Amino acid sequence: MSVKRLEGRTAFVTGGARGIGAAIARALAASGASVMIGDLLEDLARETAARISAETGARTAAIRHDVTDDAQWERAVAQTVSTFGGLDVLVNNAGLEITSLVADLAAEDIRRMCEVNVVGSGLGMKHAFRAMRPGGIAGKGGAVINISSVAATIAFPAISAYSGTKSAVDRMTRVAAVEAGKLGYGVRVNCLYPGLIPTDMGVALAQDIVRLGLAPDMDAAVGGVIAQTPLGRLAEVGDVADAAVFLASDEARFITGVGLPVEGGMGT
Repeated sequence: MSVKRLEGRTAFVTGGARGIGAAIARALAASGASVMIGDLLEDLARETAARISAETGARTAAIRHDVTDDAQWERAVAQTVSTFGGLDVLVNNAGLEITSLVADLAAEDIRRMCEVNVVGSGLGMKHAFRAMRPGGIAGKGGAVINISSVAATIAFPAISAYSGTKSAVDRMTRVAAVEAGKLGYGVRVNCLYPGLIPTDMGVALAQDIVRLGLAPDMDAAVGGVIAQTPLGRLAEVGDVADAAVFLASDEARFITGVGLPVEGGMGT
C-alpha cells in the first residue's frame, strides 16, 4: 500500500526486526507513519529501521525491547513519544512458538510462550492505553493491533500451547476494545489471524511437524497446509502487513474488537 493514509502518525512495532514485524513496519512507513521498532535483536532492529527509512523516506528508529518487562514497556513508549512526538499505533507482533505434542509438553515452554504471547500483549495494551487516552503522554487516541494466529481458530497438531496463547490474545483484544470504548479512550483494538507464513518461525514449525512424524517430509507438511487453504497458497508477510495498515487507518475507524483472518480461508 503506497497511499500516505498514515501521514503524520507514529507507530511502535514489537518484534519488528524481521519476519512479519519487519514487513508491518515497512508497510506502515510506506503509508506515511514514523515507526519505532522494538526487538530483543537490537542490532538487527536498527538495520531494519535504517533500511526501511532508506526505502520509504519515513522517519524510523529502533530500541531493544523485552515485551515481558513492564518497565521496558514504559521506557519504550516514552522514547517513542519523545522521538517522534506521539504514539498513534501499537502493533503487538512479538511472539514465540515452541512445537510439542501434548504428551510431551514441558512446563517451562508453556510458561515462556505465555510470558511472550500473553503477558507481552497485555502489557503492550496497558501502556498504549495509558499513553493514548486523554491526559496521556500522547493523548490523541489511536489503534492497537494484536497479532494472534489462525492457530486460535483451528485445531492444528503439535501447537496446543501456542494455540492457547493466541486464543488468549484474541479474547484479550475483545475485552480491551470494550474497555477502551466505554472509558472514552479513543483507542480501537483489533487483532489479526495470520496463516502459516514461510518466515523463520513458519519454516521451523514445518520442520518440527516432520520431526514429530506428522508428515513424511517438508513438501508434505507445507502441502497439507495449502490443501486446507481455499485460496491455495501459503500466506505472505505482505498480506499481513497490508491488513495491519488497514486496521491502523481511518478506513477502519468504526472497527474495534474484531479478529481479521489473513489466512486464505484456512479457518473457514
